[in-house]
Amino acid sequence: MRDLKKYGLVSLLVLGMSSAYAQQTIQFSQYVFNGLAVNPAYAGYKEEWTANFSFRSQWVGIDGAPRTGTASFDGLTDQEGKKMGLGFIASTDRLGPQNTSAFYVNYAYRLQLDAEDTKRLSFGIGAGATQYNLDGSKFISTDPGDGVIPLGNESKLRPDVRVGVYFYTPKFYIGASVLDLLSGLRGNDIATEGDYKVLRQVRHLYVTGGVMIPLTESLDLKPSFMLKEDFKGPTNLDLNAYLLISKVVWLGASYRTGVALWDKKNLQNGLSHSDAIAGIVELQMSNRFRLGYSYDYTTSKLSSYQSGSHEFSLSMSFPGKKARVLSPRYF
Repeated sequence: MRDLKKYGLVSLLVLGMSSAYAQQTIQFSQYVFNGLAVNPAYAGYKEEWTANFSFRSQWVGIDGAPRTGTASFDGLTDQEGKKMGLGFIASTDRLGPQNTSAFYVNYAYRLQLDAEDTKRLSFGIGAGATQYNLDGSKFISTDPGDGVIPLGNESKLRPDVRVGVYFYTPKFYIGASVLDLLSGLRGNDIATEGDYKVLRQVRHLYVTGGVMIPLTESLDLKPSFMLKEDFKGPTNLDLNAYLLISKVVWLGASYRTGVALWDKKNLQNGLSHSDAIAGIVELQMSNRFRLGYSYDYTTSKLSSYQSGSHEFSLSMSFPGKKARVLSPRYF
């Protein structure tokens, strides 16, 4: 069975590299606490310099399954007007023989919409580079000397841009962003190295939103959603709901599925829409320190070949000498 899993995954990778329709960007169940990963306009939202780390091990038990990590650091460059946010994010995403690494610098211009400074509209842009690497030694070829498989490592470095908009109040937010903006250019969906091709992300649209609903003095409900669209593959929708207990413990659940917003002629018939359900727990150990864990149970046909996905997150805030946050940051 272990050999079956390995050969099956490699076969899927080869097919994906050949057809090159699309692939989703990095995926996290705790996206609510990792806003900079999906929207550059999020930079400076917490109004304190904040470091965030995330690691995801997906489909445990399948050789070559995705392993994803991010590290980000963002805050305000002007504590008086709070108009400019700056953020840095690095990520790595490994899937079988392919590894993608990226680094972005993000800038956000934040408009104050009311005198109490409880509403802001932020416009963001990020610029960076992505490196795509293919390790031919990780393939198991049926025919020795197969010319489609590289003998060693093949890599390509490409510049990239992302843009976004983000509106928030103390208890509501909504945002939209476009990632991998340059990947939509002609001939830029596939990196070609000699005789080999490395599939990489296509342009992606993200729409996110959430609200905080007080239930009692010590209990709050926070539903949220994230829509992911790459215009070539299936549209993905994440639905989340958290209970915040005494402003310390977050208990949440997530459901991830595909949705048919319109008829995509390139998709095969009979695709399963259901993807995964997740349980999430977050501990706000202090005003400056948060720790999170989530477990995903796969509801697709992959469920019998793996034992779920694990995700860990950690964030730390570093207040400046003049830092003053007027309202709590729940997102």
